[in-house]
Amino acid sequence: MLNFLAYVGIALLLWVIGIFLMEITTKNKEWELIKKGNKTAGYVFLGRMVGLAIVLFSAVSNSISLTDLIIWGSIGIIAQIVFFYLAEWLTPKYNITEAIDSNIESVGIFLMGMAISIGLIIAGCLTY
Repeated sequence: MLNFLAYVGIALLLWVIGIFLMEITTKNKEWELIKKGNKTAGYVFLGRMVGLAIVLFSAVSNSISLTDLIIWGSIGIIAQIVFFYLAEWLTPKYNITEAIDSNIESVGIFLMGMAISIGLIIAGCLTY
């Protein structure tokens, strides 16, 4: 039971840290936009939460120790952030930040799907 609680506690802490880092490293401030009723920001934020949870699921299920979980969970968080910036870079004709601020829901749904998809790919790469 203690081992279970330790893994759950560390995974949830990593999840919260990851969400916080994603919020402070992006140009949009999703929490503020969500408070104002911006659905696009909600979709993007949901995708990031689920994508990161998938990555951490893989880190938990494949780790051999708590240290291993922390290392691979941290790598997964960093990878999620990097891939979001790659998405912005790969769409130079379209400003994702402005689309989120303007509440263009199709962009939010696209980014939600992308974040979840990237989370699945990263999670697959965290297996032994």
